[in-house]
Amino acid sequence: MVSSPSPAADPFARFGELLERAKATDLPEPTAMALSTVAPNGRPSSRMVLLKGFDEHGFVFYTNLASRKALEIAGNPWVALCFHWQPLESQVRIEGRAAQVDDLEADAYFATRPRGSQIGAWASLQSADLPARSELEARILETEARFPGEVPRPPFWSGFRVVPERIEIWSGMPSRLHERDLYTRSAEEPGGWEVRQLYP
Repeated sequence: MVSSPSPAADPFARFGELLERAKATDLPEPTAMALSTVAPNGRPSSRMVLLKGFDEHGFVFYTNLASRKALEIAGNPWVALCFHWQPLESQVRIEGRAAQVDDLEADAYFATRPRGSQIGAWASLQSADLPARSELEARILETEARFPGEVPRPPFWSGFRVVPERIEIWSGMPSRLHERDLYTRSAEEPGGWEVRQLYP
């Protein structure tokens, strides 16, 4: 068996390359990622969200601040993300702390959303009980009438940046002898990463 080259030192560059390759496939949502949070009783919960940006500072998604995910983050900011791109036989696992983005960043992203999504952000009481679908539809009509022009960002809607402590890049290989490269924050070099390979 031919040995693989040593993994690259920058996990964000590797992630960016994989994401671009995933976008070039026929995957309907290449930016979809599983977000796992932990409730006050210690029970984990996961759901799919969409990555809306990333750089060397972390990975960003947006949500209603009254949603279950946001409330759980408020109680425990440690979260996990997982991307799985089956056509690439690649997976990226991320563990770190989630912190709310600032208002300017949230405003800038909200302004790029389609009007229907902007209206929905105001109309939905995300994660609350919905007695009937007609109630949501009525709230949408009320919101459309309230904002006939530009729709401002709701004060209860914002983003979170997951600042990673660990990033694992998994590559599928024959006979389930997969390649796993684990990046962890360097204790000696601020902003740097230590990388090592794991058994499959």
